[in-house]
Amino acid sequence: MMATLRDIAKKAHVSAATVSRVLNNDLTLSVTDQTRANILKIATDLNYQKANHKNSRFQKHIALVQWYSESKEQDDLYYMTIREGIEQQAPKYGFEILRIFHNDLEQIPTDIDGIIAIGKFSSDQVTTMKKISSNLVFIDDDQFSKGFDTILPDFNYGIEQVIDYFANQNISDIGLIYGEETSTDNKRIIPDFRFNSFQQAMNKHSIFKSELCFKGDFTKESGYQQMKQAIKTLPNLPQAFFISNDPMASGALKALQEEQISVPDQVQIFSFNDTSIASLVNPELSSVAVATVQMGETAVDAIQDVLTNPRHVAKKVILMTKLVFRQSTN
Repeated sequence: MMATLRDIAKKAHVSAATVSRVLNNDLTLSVTDQTRANILKIATDLNYQKANHKNSRFQKHIALVQWYSESKEQDDLYYMTIREGIEQQAPKYGFEILRIFHNDLEQIPTDIDGIIAIGKFSSDQVTTMKKISSNLVFIDDDQFSKGFDTILPDFNYGIEQVIDYFANQNISDIGLIYGEETSTDNKRIIPDFRFNSFQQAMNKHSIFKSELCFKGDFTKESGYQQMKQAIKTLPNLPQAFFISNDPMASGALKALQEEQISVPDQVQIFSFNDTSIASLVNPELSSVAVATVQMGETAVDAIQDVLTNPRHVAKKVILMTKLVFRQSTN
């Protein structure tokens, strides 16, 4: 049975008339943004279909292109929480989200209204998406120079704060475990921008040492192996490590525990992203918190502006990070 206006009204605790006016994009209606978004979400959840739906201004179809596979997303909660932010904000504008995994660009419908792309992309992949729809917004990949809206987390300030925190304890031997990736078509190598931010912050204190930097691939296993390598090859293990994401940090923590190296008494660890992993390991990880949900929300706001504002100008939005202190630091 098809959903009706009354079905939506009942769930939203408003009148059917209010539902009708919201679904018809009546901007003169005096309701809160939260109420409007709630009605749109319920309508989407119930798969409500309006008469002459193709001519309706209610719903736009947005492809959400994720460079991870669905299974790998479960292992990297950073991208999952960005997606959740997108899905929470989409009903505000009546967007229907079509999820495309692992950069399977052939699955993007040719009549899509816009694309939000999460992850890292080669020039060829960007060109392919642009041919499908020029209404493009990127998250976590700086495509601003190509004329596209870009949403990024701040790396520099957050990492500078971490290094300042360790330096204020008179710690000068600070190690780094970081990552490197390639686009899914293997045509682009993506360096870890946290390495540059780390080096810059360390140089400010004149304490950067390249031999204390270990490159992996952002997985828990890689963090484990790189910390094992550090323990094996360094004559003295650094008093502190900055690690580029929470999965790698949890792997590094496991390696230290196997060697009976106490955290934080012998080695302090500061991670990056502050996903739920950071508070689930023992000891809990201090981490640089990234506003992942807000990144997703900001991307939805950006695609709405791309679609509706004739004077739209591409923007690069950098969201602030903050330090969250837990048991892995003193």
